[in-house]
This record gives sequence, structure tokens and C-alpha cells, in this order.
Amino acid sequence: MTAQSDEGSIQAEQQYRASAYSILAALLRGVPAQEVLEHVSEFAKVNLENVEQDELLLSMSSLGLAAQSSDVSAVDDEYHVLFVGLGRGELVPYGSWYLTGFLMEQPLSILRDDLKALGYERDESIVEPEDHVAALCEMMALLITESAQSDQNKSIGKDDTQVIFFEKHIEPWMGRFFNDLSVADSAVFYRAVGRFGTALINFEKLYLNVV
Repeated sequence: MTAQSDEGSIQAEQQYRASAYSILAALLRGVPAQEVLEHVSEFAKVNLENVEQDELLLSMSSLGLAAQSSDVSAVDDEYHVLFVGLGRGELVPYGSWYLTGFLMEQPLSILRDDLKALGYERDESIVEPEDHVAALCEMMALLITESAQSDQNKSIGKDDTQVIFFEKHIEPWMGRFFNDLSVADSAVFYRAVGRFGTALINFEKLYLNVV
């Protein structure tokens, strides 16, 4: 394999990683629109030949099948029961909650300091705290994309910023969240989302060498 083909393979790998995070963000930041479900339904076509042990691809295919059999109205109802509810939903998709049992606690303050150090300022028009699962998935997608576009990092496909951010703000809790989502009583479509999220976090732990 030539250096040029190596670079192309690494770039494609980063696109897949960033896309996986972006898809999770689109499904979790709010009720997904019909076009989002239609896009996700294409995952059912993924080639599963000789990938019996590849949980990420298997979960991706399952998510596509779940999207094919779901409609926006049902997903809307499910989303609100799971994440909104009367007072609160069945699950609370915030890092601070999972790490401390309360919202707006120290993990959020640390995250805000780290985001500021990376050059990101809070948009005051957004009411959701930055430790929402969708916001963190969006941030990982952005870090991966920025790294892939950097000449310095093209040859390695990952950098210390990704590793540190994942290790501090995602790995400590997000796997538990997605596991809870995959077995939530009110989940139907979102069980497949939970399985896909769990598989991605496990893949990323290996890829970024975070134990």
C-alpha cells in the first residue's frame, strides 16, 4: 500500500468516525426529522458478510432496520417519554447527572473550562447545558473533522485533543447512558440507538487506547 493510499484510508476512517458521532447527535438532540430517519434507514444495507464479531457494523445494520420500521410520530412520542416526560424523562442525558446524580454540577464546569481552552464559547441562545449527550457527540465529530483536515495529523488519524476530550468527558459516563437506553422500558426505536451508541463508545475506547 502506498503512502497516498494510506492517507486516503485514514481520511475515510475519520469520516466514518465523525459521521457516527454526528448521527447519534442528530437522533438525540431532539426528535429526528423524517429525512434523518430516511438517511439512517440506509444503514440496513450495510454489508454484513464475514463481520459476525463486528458489533459496530451489526448495531449499525440494526439501527437501519429500526429506522425503516419507525415513523416520525412514534419516534416523537418515544423521545418525549424517554428524555422529556412530566418533570423528567425515563433517562437524563447529561454527563453531570450520570457522574454526580445532579444537573449543573462540577463535571459541567470542568467541561466548560475545557471548551473555552479549545476556543469554543457558549452560545447563550442555547438553553441546553453543554454536557448533553448530543452536544458532546457533536463536539467529538468536530474534533475528529478538524484533526483530519490538519496536515500535521493526516498521517495518524487521531490526536491528543481527541483522546483527552474523550477520556475526560465521554468515557466516564456515556457508555452507561447508551447501555441504559438500549434496555429502557419506553424504548423501541431508541433501543437500537442505544446499541449503536454502546458499540461506538467501545470502538472508540480501543481506537483511542482509553482504558
